Amino acid sequence: MSVIPLAPAPAFRGRIGRDPRSGHYAVPRRYRLHLSPGHDDCLRIAVVHSLLGLDEVCPVTVLDPGSGCADGGHPALRPLYEASAHHYRGPAVAPVLSDDWSGRIVSTHAPDIMRDLARHFASAGPELYPCGEDAAIEAVEQLCVRAADPAVRDLLEERLTAHPYVLGERLTAADVEVWVALTRPGTAAHRTDDHPALWSHVRRLSAHPAFARHRGDRPD
Repeated sequence: MSVIPLAPAPAFRGRIGRDPRSGHYAVPRRYRLHLSPGHDDCLRIAVVHSLLGLDEVCPVTVLDPGSGCADGGHPALRPLYEASAHHYRGPAVAPVLSDDWSGRIVSTHAPDIMRDLARHFASAGPELYPCGEDAAIEAVEQLCVRAADPAVRDLLEERLTAHPYVLGERLTAADVEVWVALTRPGTAAHRTDDHPALWSHVRRLSAHPAFARHRGDRPD
């Protein structure tokens, strides 16, 4: 397993089904998600997981947010990190996609995890990563980093005035990105009446069972 050093913790970037040499074949119930409530990357993965109906295919372990360490890690994840990186001493952070067969981490990189779940395990639900839309979805991911910027909201408002979803006529991962970004407490505090189509879209998604299931303490 290769580990790319990043702050504050390394990012494990294994992929399911991408390279036969990795041994990470798409086998139902082989992999497990470890997600922490209130964490944006975990929330994105959780919504995608629910939209695709993967409860039986890829089980989820919900971490206790009250049991975290001062470094932001979770004691429950420590064995996985130590098994996956020799002499690992950094924070054991979520999200984690683990391999139950080996007891090691496959990935901690949310965009890769979501794409692999959608492309290798989805048999129902929307096509969240349609062929040819990778660049457009990545562009929305980057926009959502600046979701509090009025210029970003203006652009999303323009799109959602013309179409029912961010990329056109159907729900995609781009809509998940926008929903998570705009229901983030710090970002939602900047809600105004200047973007009616955008906020109507957020409310509509919040009413969808796959989103509502994970809304928690997100604002209405």
